[in-house]
Amino acid sequence: MSRTLTVGLDGSPESLAAAEWAAREALLWPAALRAVYAGDQQPSSYRPFAGEAVAAPGEDRAERLLREVRAALTHRHPGLDVTTARLDGRPAAALLEAAREADLLVLGSRGLGRAAGHLLGSVAAAVLDRAERPVVLVRAADDTSDELPARDHAGALDGDVVLGLELHDHADDALLAFAFDAASRRGAALRIVHGWRLPAYPDVLSAGTDEREVLDTLLRPWREKYPAVEVTREAVVGGAGPHLVDASRNAALVVVGRRNRTAAVGSPIGPVTQEVVRHAVAPVAVVPHD
Repeated sequence: MSRTLTVGLDGSPESLAAAEWAAREALLWPAALRAVYAGDQQPSSYRPFAGEAVAAPGEDRAERLLREVRAALTHRHPGLDVTTARLDGRPAAALLEAAREADLLVLGSRGLGRAAGHLLGSVAAAVLDRAERPVVLVRAADDTSDELPARDHAGALDGDVVLGLELHDHADDALLAFAFDAASRRGAALRIVHGWRLPAYPDVLSAGTDEREVLDTLLRPWREKYPAVEVTREAVVGGAGPHLVDASRNAALVVVGRRNRTAAVGSPIGPVTQEVVRHAVAPVAVVPHD
């Protein structure tokens, strides 16, 4: 069964960084890459190669963006299968529909705390809240660039895969499967950062033993399935958000979860994931789970 990664473009430096990251990821899977543009608003001018002419007045810059990103990615990554599509409708709804047809959706992001570009702010938040598939957010190394970033600046090439895990939140297999698979695909270690809730009247030694036993039970089937993946564990008291953000500075990818929830009010994205999405340096994968 063929697999597809989809990347959303809007011409911003963040979306171009996302396109380069998605191209490299597609080769690792391996999978085809689908680059999409959602909405009617025209992107800013885009130059995939130095010296490229500025778009002529009245030219459909969205179509040109898709065409030139495809040319640039296939030039950089021979053998990569890249297709493009212009999506009708409101951006968030169109991207959510595109995500349903893909194994992974990749978007550019400056963090949800700042709004800039078609795929940031409220659009990215809506996609993260409702996407049925994992979504990866990629930052740009240089917000001023309107060219495809160099390989070394489209997310870390090396480093551990870092997984944020809440032991008392009944972590779903989808989250562990994604993290172990990402580490295995890269030949990287998996670093698990998990919160540790002290009881009201703690016996520190027995509490620590209980935490280790819970984690050992969760990890046992995945370690058996991925014996080559080196696993390290870091227990932190309280919220794991700041520790995950710090770990992201040298990570290839940070993986966090998002509850599958159909409630009409409130976001299913918890405070740890919110903090990581806003402040992490490395690409962040947000995995929906039960």
